[in-house]
Amino acid sequence: MRRIHLTTVIARTLAAATVLTVTAACGAQSDKASGAADQKPAAAAPSTAPSTGTANDNQADGSTADGATEADPASAPSAAAKPAPKILMATGAKGARVQELQARLAQVGWFDDTPTGTYGSVTVAAVKGFQSKRGLPTTGSADTATWQRLADMTSKPTRDELAGKAVNKPKTKLDKRCMTGRVLCISKTTRTLNWVVNGKVLSSMDVRFGSQYTPTREGTFKVFLKSKNHVSSIYHTPMPYAMFFSGGQAVHYSSDFAKRGYAGASHGCVNVRDKAKLAKLFDQVKVNDKVVIYW
Repeated sequence: MRRIHLTTVIARTLAAATVLTVTAACGAQSDKASGAADQKPAAAAPSTAPSTGTANDNQADGSTADGATEADPASAPSAAAKPAPKILMATGAKGARVQELQARLAQVGWFDDTPTGTYGSVTVAAVKGFQSKRGLPTTGSADTATWQRLADMTSKPTRDELAGKAVNKPKTKLDKRCMTGRVLCISKTTRTLNWVVNGKVLSSMDVRFGSQYTPTREGTFKVFLKSKNHVSSIYHTPMPYAMFFSGGQAVHYSSDFAKRGYAGASHGCVNVRDKAKLAKLFDQVKVNDKVVIYW
């Protein structure tokens, strides 16, 4: 009996020693790791983020990765940092340049009012929309990056454009899928719907799409239903001259688009603001006609 008791005591002592050893080992790894970090902060830095980030930035400028690795880690962040774009125009600004900005935004469908030369809330919203679509910081202020991108996409406004009497939109480049048959050819880039038959554009109209939360689908579809006096069963709003092409998404007239322009968005449908043009198009389009939506 005493021998059994002694055996049990020895076994328990060995088990406790094992647990203590494992715990100590874990503790030792943490202590050792932190001790190494305390002793060699400079040795770790060049082999991790600073050298990699600097190498990437310098390679983009044409420098070699070797040169970046040899650079002083302390000076790397400031060398890699790019200056923020200079703000050219913002809320409250006035003048001819603001008027030109508004006219150029009108060319790409972001400004619907008459250019006034005053940088107000409508202009801020238009600039934000343009910036968001191009992956630029959405500030609402016209900085050098925004102005350059807009200038590359537009032309010098004419007198009539500056006066709000005309808008010269960039010519839409038709997708190759639109070149055969009967097609509702819809460009998200120029926000234009072209009715194309055998490669010939018969009519064009401005369109508006869904927001980032309810995006309009892209791809090739077919008109599967036409409903002249349709009312949404979900939102209970009128959708005149609706031509459905994908689930609940349709091309249809929008009174909100006609009233507010691009300040709003659809729930995924392709909105048209010219009711007369769409009514005429509705009579021409047939079920099974193709719909192409692209950038």
